Amino acid sequence: MPLFYVLIFPGFLFLLAFALFAEYFDRKVVARLQNRQGPPWYQPLADTIKLLSKEDIITHDADKPMVNTVPLFGLAAVAASFLYVPMWTKDWHFSFQGDLIVVLYLLTIPAFVLVLLGWYSPNPFGSIGTGRVVTQLFGYEVPFALALLAPAIAAQSWRITDLLAYQDDHYWFALITPIAFLVAIAGLVGKLERVPFDIPHAETEIVEGPMTEYTGRKYALLKLMFSTETVVGAVLIAAIFLGGPHLPWVTKAVAGTAVAPLVGFLAVVLKALFIVFLLSVIKAALTRLRIDQMVRWCLTWLTFPILIQILYIVIVGSM
Repeated sequence: MPLFYVLIFPGFLFLLAFALFAEYFDRKVVARLQNRQGPPWYQPLADTIKLLSKEDIITHDADKPMVNTVPLFGLAAVAASFLYVPMWTKDWHFSFQGDLIVVLYLLTIPAFVLVLLGWYSPNPFGSIGTGRVVTQLFGYEVPFALALLAPAIAAQSWRITDLLAYQDDHYWFALITPIAFLVAIAGLVGKLERVPFDIPHAETEIVEGPMTEYTGRKYALLKLMFSTETVVGAVLIAAIFLGGPHLPWVTKAVAGTAVAPLVGFLAVVLKALFIVFLLSVIKAALTRLRIDQMVRWCLTWLTFPILIQILYIVIVGSM
């Protein structure tokens, strides 16, 4: 059963399927918001198969061992982080004290993957994109970590299942963390390098940044890395701020029955799609910022409000 959990469900294969569906959902929502039809449901899968079948080209001056292995590490890190986020019950198999810190660490690895790919690429666009990735990392990572710290302080635990249990006993929790929730969404946009924080890729300026020289299977792995990271980030925020598999009144009504895991699973999926919907609205409504604007905005308009949010939680918790 542990091997089934890791490889099949809710492991790697399920994560890939969910990621492809979330990509379709994202593209469809953005298209409708822009008065376009959007792709069919199978388009992300078709694009992935097409990229996997294309010629895999490595430039002469590139570091071949590094170029061949780094994309795999990025996808593996995201897939590993998904195992620690509860999908249908708060009594999760892989839960342990401090798993939230491990998930945050694993979700940071894709940024370093792009840094290494751009550093070992001979293309000048890759070098420029690498500098932007590092600069942007210092902008969004601080408020994103602080946003997830706020619920952990309220629950007095770094364990995700403890945060879920705390929310089950304190329905008012959602009313005192709106700032942390919004900051977490903004931090996730930066982590995924989506509009308006898609500065490291900026197709109209530096083609694809660190990924400019990568084609075929490697490019497909990098795209899957971002798609799976979108799902993991959405499920993580849904678990920490929206109760994860818990639905008020519904969960207690079906507790102990055979449909309880199914209800919890559907709750997580719907909440994660709601997060993806918010990301899609942001993508359709905003335009790209400059790198200096992005860092300044994150360190002022995101960091200061979340510090006030944490102070408020500490004061409320001590009363």
